[in-house]
Amino acid sequence: MQSLRIITEEHQNLWRIATTLDQVAAEVRDGGALEQAFFSSVFDYIEQFMDKAHHAKEDDYLFRLLRERTTLADVVLDRLQAEHSNGVENLKGLRARLAAAAAGGAGQATDEFLQALNTYTAALKSHVRSEEKDVMPLARELLTEADWAEIDAAFLDNEDPLFGSKARAEFRELYHRIASLAPESIGLGARSAGALQPGSRAAAADVLLSVHGMESCYGRIKALKGIDLEVRKGELVALIGANGAGKTTFLRTLSGVQPMSAGRIMFDGADISRLRADLRMRRGICQSPEGRQVFGPLSIEDNLRLGAYTQPKGQVEGDLQKVYNMFPVLKEKSQLPAGTLSGGQQQMLAIGRALMGRPKVLLLDEPSMGLAPLLVEEVLNVVKTLKEQGMTIFLVEQNAFAALAIADRAYVLETGSITLTGSGSELIANEQVRAAYLGM
Repeated sequence: MQSLRIITEEHQNLWRIATTLDQVAAEVRDGGALEQAFFSSVFDYIEQFMDKAHHAKEDDYLFRLLRERTTLADVVLDRLQAEHSNGVENLKGLRARLAAAAAGGAGQATDEFLQALNTYTAALKSHVRSEEKDVMPLARELLTEADWAEIDAAFLDNEDPLFGSKARAEFRELYHRIASLAPESIGLGARSAGALQPGSRAAAADVLLSVHGMESCYGRIKALKGIDLEVRKGELVALIGANGAGKTTFLRTLSGVQPMSAGRIMFDGADISRLRADLRMRRGICQSPEGRQVFGPLSIEDNLRLGAYTQPKGQVEGDLQKVYNMFPVLKEKSQLPAGTLSGGQQQMLAIGRALMGRPKVLLLDEPSMGLAPLLVEEVLNVVKTLKEQGMTIFLVEQNAFAALAIADRAYVLETGSITLTGSGSELIANEQVRAAYLGM
């Protein structure tokens, strides 16, 4: 059922576009410039690759075959297909309002365009939500293998003028154009995604870590599908997503433990894409791994000293005392086996061990996993303290609300792809994130 994957990915793109349009509209209302080229590019994308291609395929194959199997979806399918057929005309009306707004400057024409745009994006989101919640479950349940083979053949037809390789190349070109024209404060998961607002403590020139087109595979399974993101000095950047989204794979690939099959990693001005894991650690990429992974039989102090094995011996004692000051319980139990610590204490030890490597960027993989709520708060307070001290932190966390609450910026990872990005507060308020990850 490769067609289902294609449909879902295109729904994610459409939702991301609709959300971006809402955010840009809000900025224009607040006095920002109305960038006609950006809106025109978005409308071109929706018309060419959604209204004329994606929706046409759904009507001709998915919806037709579903109607043959059941009448349960007729009312929903009638409405969705009517929305498909009205799509181009709706865009024509938006384009006319955009032209009037661009010609007239700020005023009634702009207000009318923004109001029409918000109505349009609300309808787009409702349409996607209905397809995912009302249509797709029925399709998975009722369509036969032969049905899916026919649908897959249509969606994977490389010679199709609307869905073939040439169309896909045009799609990528246009989508990249949209990303490049989007306001820096918005981002679309492209290289400029989630740029900080003027006055933020980290500037674009202070990019410490940037990842471009990262891919990683387990055999034939592609776990990461072209990841682009960046971390600036002094930032706390979070990566959130469901189980199996690829969060831990991303960190393992970043630290060099998992092979990278495509892409580039720039760190502190140097390309480290081909460096071994130990050499990356020596450059300042230090990780507190998922599940703590402390050395249980060794003492707590020995665990910490292992974290400093790349550092000059003369500074180890001083760094050890700094960790003990941050985690007094580790000092009290320093000669006990690490395996005797509680889960929360082991997490403190794992963070302390990473700090002993004097990280330029601290990678934290699921620090709240398996901890009671009070211990989660205690560990996250430590992360906030490190942030306040100016440490650069990349936090991978399934507890989306806790991560977004302390993050400067964040990325949402779904099935190996970045689908949303923005500030922590923006993503907490994002209705898609709230529904999918915050239980709201």
